[in-house]
Amino acid sequence: MTARLLALAALAASAVAAQPAPPAWAQDAVWYQVFPERFSNGDPANDPTRASLENSDAVGDDWAVTPWTADWYARAPWEEARGPDFYDDGVFDRRLGGDLQGVLDRVPYLDSLGVTAVYLNPVFWAASLHKYDATSYHHVDPFFGPDPQGDIAMVAGETADPATWVWTSADRLFLDLVAAFHARGIRVVIDGVFNHTGTRFWAFQDVRRNQQASRYADWYEVTAWDDPATPESEFDWNGWWGYKPLAVLANTADGADLHPGVKAHVFDATRRWMDPDGDGNPADGVDGWRLDVAGEVPDGFWRDWTALVAEVNPNAITIAEEWGDAPGTLARTGFHSTMNYHALAIPLDAFAFDGRTDAATFAREVTERFEAFPDATRPALMNVLAGHDTDRLASMIVNGRLGGGYDRLAGPRDTTAYLVRAPRKNERDLQRAVVLLQMALPGAPHVYYGDEAGMWGADDPDDRKPMVWPDLTYEPEASAPRGLAREPDPVAFDRDLFAFTRGAIALRQSDAVLRRGSLATVAAHERAVAFERVLDGDRRVVAFNPGGTSAFVPIPSDGVPAPLVPMMVSRDDAGRIAGLVVQLDEETATYGLRIPPRTTVVFRPADPADVRPRGLDE
Repeated sequence: MTARLLALAALAASAVAAQPAPPAWAQDAVWYQVFPERFSNGDPANDPTRASLENSDAVGDDWAVTPWTADWYARAPWEEARGPDFYDDGVFDRRLGGDLQGVLDRVPYLDSLGVTAVYLNPVFWAASLHKYDATSYHHVDPFFGPDPQGDIAMVAGETADPATWVWTSADRLFLDLVAAFHARGIRVVIDGVFNHTGTRFWAFQDVRRNQQASRYADWYEVTAWDDPATPESEFDWNGWWGYKPLAVLANTADGADLHPGVKAHVFDATRRWMDPDGDGNPADGVDGWRLDVAGEVPDGFWRDWTALVAEVNPNAITIAEEWGDAPGTLARTGFHSTMNYHALAIPLDAFAFDGRTDAATFAREVTERFEAFPDATRPALMNVLAGHDTDRLASMIVNGRLGGGYDRLAGPRDTTAYLVRAPRKNERDLQRAVVLLQMALPGAPHVYYGDEAGMWGADDPDDRKPMVWPDLTYEPEASAPRGLAREPDPVAFDRDLFAFTRGAIALRQSDAVLRRGSLATVAAHERAVAFERVLDGDRRVVAFNPGGTSAFVPIPSDGVPAPLVPMMVSRDDAGRIAGLVVQLDEETATYGLRIPPRTTVVFRPADPADVRPRGLDE
């Protein structure tokens, strides 16, 4: 094992002299994020049990799986018995039974939407609903598979040696899911969490039992060992940001790498999921990884690990979770891409939702932040607008008036001024405008499950409601947390929003200029901005007006600019969009575009076929 790690370290030292280019498929991808426990319950027979919960002692014997179609804020008797508060007393111990069979059943839905890559939140064995507290890196959660109790019994004889690892029924169902996605040309990327594990992780459990005598004693940041001479346990460790259920994995003494034993185990698990049958052909494995809290793991580990990923499958992608300025992180680590909060979601929130910045600032921040990445990296940046760590896109828009900034004042846990209601028409109009803008800018657009179906919700846990499906009937959302008042909101699949999102994805997929073109600002005027995308001389103009009134966007030109033709408009009721208008001011004529409120328009240059030879009477 040590010799293999040394060889990989040498390979990494030469392989990451320059940041590797992402695989071509990732430069054209449209992402869809699945949160497995809340996506679809395809097999009620494998639903979680009370004993499987991370805090089973905190719920009563009447605990039960929450009905998928229930009013989200309505509380079950076991929750009410726990206490009066929606957030403090029970919601995090809810389970809804989402599983891999549910994802497998919905593969045709995702294919029909037009996505080309799926990012799955953690599927590995863990006690929580979110699965960032791993019990194992090399097994899928038994309650995501068809035989939970059989799988748990099956792994009892395993050790750290991969030769002892078995393939459980949940593991095999996951590989079937990968194959089903691959059959439709959809790539699969999974979540890796290598900074910490849950306290049920097999190595941590050995440390807890055997203390300093455990062969894994130095895998964790243990701060105190138990004194067997005392009745109480003094055993203690560092938890992630002080949260003890997430035990932090140890680094080397110099802080440049993960502990060698941890590193070797992570490498073994990585190979398992990337080339399951070990035959050297990774076609049956996952197509890449999204790495949780990447900045909290040493760069030296990432350099070796990204080199390993490239060795196993040169066509795989690695994506770092990085909320800040990411180019330096990618250059130091060998990651291909990042969750691109910094270059798009954060400036967009400040400009379009909160109104804290103007169009010029928004345009400058977006263009400069995209430009900071290498040319090959830019098309593959995962352009997240919302996800499992933020409020949903629709609710960001509804609550933009709070002015808290991206992922701030993002739910009733932060402020009771937060509105939990459904978006209204003008807010949906802005949502559609933002989605079309996302599809028309550089980077690979990312859709968080259910946003295309009309879902809304505050930050965790309300961003993790059960997926709204067209074949299910849901109770209205009539309750509210923490004494908030509301009118009941119907909950149903939004067919119009789904069709619009599918159309916006189709436009992007059909147009290489939108996928690969350069980015520049044409104009930023008052509450509107126009960007230019160019590829091999072909040009698109993307105009965005998040404001409440129509906006004139001037087009710089030495003479009369060539007219443009709308390719797609985000609002069905926007009326006819002129390809060129003139605004007269005394003796000055200014040419530009007139963009309706809460609207994005994607334009292309007019060509001879767009000109009517007989004029408007043709």
